[in-house]
Amino acid sequence: MATKPTLITGADGQARCWWCGDDPLYVEYHDHEWGVPVNDDVRLFEKICLEGFQAGLSWITVLRKREDFRKAFAGFEFAKVARFSTVKVEKLVTNAKIIRHRGKIESTINNAQQALKLADEFGSLSAFFWQYAPDSQPAFDGCRSMTPESKSLSKELKRRGWSFVGPTTCYAFMQAMGMVNDHLPSCLAFAAVEQMRARSPK
Repeated sequence: MATKPTLITGADGQARCWWCGDDPLYVEYHDHEWGVPVNDDVRLFEKICLEGFQAGLSWITVLRKREDFRKAFAGFEFAKVARFSTVKVEKLVTNAKIIRHRGKIESTINNAQQALKLADEFGSLSAFFWQYAPDSQPAFDGCRSMTPESKSLSKELKRRGWSFVGPTTCYAFMQAMGMVNDHLPSCLAFAAVEQMRARSPK
């Protein structure tokens, strides 16, 4: 059985992590977003919600709908999403531009309400989430789907009433938001992400 490649070489001759393929949108996301440290509360909330929507799907499916998700969920400003009514839920369930999963839509509203509590307690969502960033980690080999830190984050979020935040979802969130650098060492983005992480307060 063929093994999954760890790096691919794009049309521009650059080596990248295999998962972005050659889709221009995915390549742009890989090169300029994935792994870049994020401390903005709205973007953190958006990402963990979208990772929940991704469950059972591929990220590129969600990425192609991201702008429509932003329009549907008030830019993921969680103070606004927390006030969404049942009428709003019904409208979202019929919105063909997003993933029309009632449970995930309702989860996003619930999680917004819980996010308000977290931000109040910790001063920001960033302060809460970033405490789970590991001090060090082994190099990524393309196979890891969760870590002790993502398990701890998942457990704590669930304890606080969040949903669709399993340890694999939490690890994908941590990877994307730069809490770890899981670009492969030979990937064109690895060194740049390392430099940004070194400058970013944990």
